[in-house]
Amino acid sequence: MLRTLRENRPLQGFLLILPTLVFMVGLLIIPLMLTLVVSFGRRSPDGGVIFTFSLENYLRLLGYERNCPSGEAVCFNPLYLQILWRSITLAFNTTVLVIVLAYPLAYYIARAPARWRTALLFMVLVPMWTNFVIRVYAWMMILRKEGVINLALGWVAHQLGIPFQPLEMLYTPGAVLVGMVYEFLPFMILPIYTSLEKIDLSMYEAAADLGANPWRTFLRVTLPLSMPGVVAGTILVFVPVMGTFVVSDLLGGRQVVLVGNLIQRQFLDARDAPFGSAASLVLMVMTLIVTYFYTRKFGFGEEIIAA
Repeated sequence: MLRTLRENRPLQGFLLILPTLVFMVGLLIIPLMLTLVVSFGRRSPDGGVIFTFSLENYLRLLGYERNCPSGEAVCFNPLYLQILWRSITLAFNTTVLVIVLAYPLAYYIARAPARWRTALLFMVLVPMWTNFVIRVYAWMMILRKEGVINLALGWVAHQLGIPFQPLEMLYTPGAVLVGMVYEFLPFMILPIYTSLEKIDLSMYEAAADLGANPWRTFLRVTLPLSMPGVVAGTILVFVPVMGTFVVSDLLGGRQVVLVGNLIQRQFLDARDAPFGSAASLVLMVMTLIVTYFYTRKFGFGEEIIAA
C-alpha cells in the first residue's frame, strides 16, 4: 500500500488537496447550492421558506413587483436597481481613490532605505490591529458636528472673525466613502509595494541610458511592472467593498443602503431568506463579472508589460 502510494504521483497530489477540498465543498459549495435553492423559494407567513421554483425574487431585484398599491398586477419600482448601482459606484470610487492614495505611499516605501522599510510597513499595518468597528466609530467621532474637523474649522473661523456653521459630514455618502477608503487602503498598499520592491533598479538605469525622462520611465517601466500588484489590490478592495455593510450602517446612519445592507436586513430584520439569498447571488454574479472583465482587460499586467 505504502509502496503504491509512493509510486502513484496523482494519488499523492489528490491526498494533499483532499483536506482543502473537503473544506471547500463543506463550507463553500454546499452552502452556495443551498442559497441557490432557497433563492427560488418564497417567504412563508412566519418567516420560513416555502421551497418552490419561482423567479419572483429576481424580478423584484430588477424592479418588477406584484400586488402593487395602485392595484396593478405588476409594477416597476427601481429601488433595488438603485441600490445595486449605488454599490457598484461606491466600490468603483473607493477602488480608484485607494489606488491614487496607495501608489505613491507604496512607491515611497519600496524606494526607502532597507533599514526603514520594515518600520514603514509596520506603520501601515498598525491600524489593522485595532478592531474594524472601533475604527469606524473613531471616524464617527471625527466627522460628527461636534467632531475634530468641525471644532478645528470653528476655531479657525473664530480667529478670523467669520461666522461658522458646523458641516453635516456624518450620515452622508461622502462619510461612507471616506470610511471605505480608510478601511481598505492597506489592502492596496501591500500588493503594490510587493510589485514595486521586486523591480530591478538596473531597469531604471537602462531607461535613463536610452534617454527616457522620469515621467516616461514611470509610464514605460515602473507602472507596467507594478500592474500585477495594482490588479491584485483592486480585487482585494473592490470585492469586499461590494459586500460590506458595517461602514455604510454606521457612517451612513442606515440611510446609505448598499447591497450588503439589503442582504443583512432581509435575513435579520425582514426574515425573508429567499429574497436575501437572491440578492446574495446577484451580488456574487455582479462581482464575478466585474472581476472577470477587469482581469481580462489587464491580465495581471502581462499585456501592459508586453506593450
